[in-house]
Amino acid sequence: MGKLVRSRNRVLAGVCAGIAEYFKWNVGTLRLVWIVLSLIGVGSPILFYLILWIIMPEARLGGDYAERMQKRLDERR
Repeated sequence: MGKLVRSRNRVLAGVCAGIAEYFKWNVGTLRLVWIVLSLIGVGSPILFYLILWIIMPEARLGGDYAERMQKRLDERR
């Protein structure tokens, strides 16, 4: 397993996607479970999400050639 980091595949901060990538879970399912838990108020998941947002480092653009090229293309637009 790699390092637990916030993903670049993000909706808000990349916390759910980072957790899903780390444990090799489906990110859509994890986001849905997180939303349901937030709505019913089990264990303050919103507060936990905010804490993870602060604690988890952001994923770096690494050695993946495709990611680096996509970043260059995005910068030119």
